[in-house]
Amino acid sequence: MPWSWVARAASFTLAVTAVWGGPPAFAQLPDGQIVDRVVAVVRLRSGVSGRSVPEPGATPLPADVITLSGLDFEARVALVQRGAIRAATEPLDEDALKGALEYAISERLLAGEADALDAWRVEGSEVESAVRALRARFGSPADFAAFLARHEADEQALTRVLERSLRASKVLDSKVRLRAQVSEAEVRRYYDAHRAELGKSYEELRAALREKLVRDRYQQLAEAELEQLRRTHDVRRVAPFARRRGSAG
Repeated sequence: MPWSWVARAASFTLAVTAVWGGPPAFAQLPDGQIVDRVVAVVRLRSGVSGRSVPEPGATPLPADVITLSGLDFEARVALVQRGAIRAATEPLDEDALKGALEYAISERLLAGEADALDAWRVEGSEVESAVRALRARFGSPADFAAFLARHEADEQALTRVLERSLRASKVLDSKVRLRAQVSEAEVRRYYDAHRAELGKSYEELRAALREKLVRDRYQQLAEAELEQLRRTHDVRRVAPFARRRGSAG
């Protein structure tokens, strides 16, 4: 049974001139050989980092293509990171891929802004730690190697995926963490409104309630931030499963 997943935000460049201008579904080598299916194209507009509206005359930056094989690999990496080891081998359904695609688009937009500002760099030790943690999720080194081989990937490709994810997380965190904080009064109001169902004293629950409220607000702010990024920059969803309802892209 396919492993379902709706990816949230909180861990391969191909030639795209034809894709951006129309609906082709495959990337091609110069001799016309089909190499992969394109599911989306992401391109940041220059002069818009940190802004909701592009500057007048801003020109698009080079596009980043998301292919079906690349998306499948990134989705499985993210799932395995979160402990869903079965996702390393089980098929992913369209809902899973659609959720993974929104996650992949968000990562590229955030990392692109970091590149534009030359900020939020990721240390090599951080990436190495993420690789080790992912490798440890597998039962053996052979299982880990088989996972990479199934996706025609090596540790260098995995490192690129993890580095982009880490950098995107840093950018998003810098945008929303401070705004996600809650006051003592807000925690108290929440407790008073739910006192009957909580069943414990305020002091017993205070820390847990603060954590919940911060987490909920962080999620709301993150979703709003990512939606704004998608509206600001050029995002074209090419594959039928990738298109949002009522939208051509």
